[in-house]
Amino acid sequence: MSPVQKYAIGAGAAVLLSLIFFGAGWITLLVILGVIGAPVAGYLMLDPSQRERLKRSRKRGIGR
Repeated sequence: MSPVQKYAIGAGAAVLLSLIFFGAGWITLLVILGVIGAPVAGYLMLDPSQRERLKRSRKRGIGR
């Protein structure tokens, strides 16, 4: 895992924890669903050929 990914995961966890402790219940739930749902919806909107290309690029690694 690259250092940038580690920082992104740490920042996401910090925001999530701060929302859980300090935010309203519904707002926290909507933020969590948005963070999870947006990438899933984007992936599902791809054509089958685009999904296959994305899988190949993940196996090879970007920039190789």
